Amino acid sequence: MGKRGKQYRNLREKVDSLNKYMFDEGLELVKSTSFAKFDESIDVAVKLGVNPKYADQMVRGSVLLPHGTGKTVRVLVFAKGDLEAEATAAGADYVGGADLVDKIKDGWFEFDKVVAAPDMMGVVGKIGRLLGPRGLMPNPKVGTVTREIGKTVGELKKGRIEFRVEKAGIIHAPVGRKSFENAQIKENILELVSILLKLKPASTKGTYIKGITVSATMSPGVRVDVNNVLEFLR
Repeated sequence: MGKRGKQYRNLREKVDSLNKYMFDEGLELVKSTSFAKFDESIDVAVKLGVNPKYADQMVRGSVLLPHGTGKTVRVLVFAKGDLEAEATAAGADYVGGADLVDKIKDGWFEFDKVVAAPDMMGVVGKIGRLLGPRGLMPNPKVGTVTREIGKTVGELKKGRIEFRVEKAGIIHAPVGRKSFENAQIKENILELVSILLKLKPASTKGTYIKGITVSATMSPGVRVDVNNVLEFLR
């Protein structure tokens, strides 16, 4: 890792890396230690007590954040017939079939999410090796292979995000922007945590949610007290 700038190092001193801050205090600290001139992304890292190398402990899903992520999402849909019309009506940016496959094969990737009707997966499969490594391949486990095209497109536009536990047992997710009110960021995090609790694998032993860290793009991470976060969900 490269050497951090003086401004970052000075702000880092304001954050006690050994302390677990109360939820509201932690969010305020993230904002106060953010110095970038652009509207930084606010992200959360949730450490889970799972071992992803076991299939029955893989945590993966999606969540519709109450206040979205603050990012404009470009949605591409593979559909035909009535579902094609439904996708267009719901606000999809691109809708089609083999024509879109050809564009993607030629190197076009000006979209953020991909949704597909089940009967179009044969077509989409032809570019799986291109979509997969970019995290764009439609998957029924996160609801992007579906006949509920309109609903799915609408939710993605409003701020539905996908998440998947990494090898180290951590879920990373965007939960807003620096310009958001703290209450909005808080509600987004609580919605994500509530979904993670519902997805707790039956085979998991011991503490499930082991740590939560919130950070802005250019600010140090702030650890928040897990028990204090969970109190808001009781």
